[in-house]
Amino acid sequence: MDNAQASEDREDFSSSTANATWSRLLAGNRRFVEGKVQHPWQDKETRNSLIERQNPDAAILSCSDSRVPPEIIFDAGLGDIFAVRTAGQMIDDAVLSSLEYAVDDLHVSLLIVMGHEGCGAIKAAVQAFEQLGPQGIAESDSYILHAVSPSVIQAHEAELDDSADIERVHIARTIEHLVERSTVIREALSEERLMIVGARYELTTGKVEVLSF
Repeated sequence: MDNAQASEDREDFSSSTANATWSRLLAGNRRFVEGKVQHPWQDKETRNSLIERQNPDAAILSCSDSRVPPEIIFDAGLGDIFAVRTAGQMIDDAVLSSLEYAVDDLHVSLLIVMGHEGCGAIKAAVQAFEQLGPQGIAESDSYILHAVSPSVIQAHEAELDDSADIERVHIARTIEHLVERSTVIREALSEERLMIVGARYELTTGKVEVLSF
């Protein structure tokens, strides 16, 4: 097999695996929305099979909000999702290292960045922007404000003031920062070993909105 054919096969395998994983997770979310959850792979046998190793299909960076647990939202089971959760999906060195481990060592083909409706971190950033302005935020000692407020400012510059739109801007910006800051993630994307998708969870409906950027 020549290099071109090998590259094509790798692309087909990676994209098909990622798309199949994403389709399965979205099917689980539909079950969650409809109240028809199956709680798959949560039995004793599955638990025992995962003692020595894990092989998750997807990694998710999502908010720490107690109302937004990925495994429940996607009706997933043990070992399905490698989840990293911080307030407002904030990125720091620990988050990057965790996601890079998922990509390079666990070989996940899908990375989901998921924000949500009514995010408290974004609400706090919006309030700070309205009260303090960009300069006041820059002088603040709040890590959350420094991490989230640039998304609020970007949305304001684009004349977007609806909370849902600000949340979507923040998700897009988080994806951009992951790619900018992580060589591991950039290489996985360029080699077509990884697909990144953006999503927004709706508290009011339980539905995961798929975002395109």
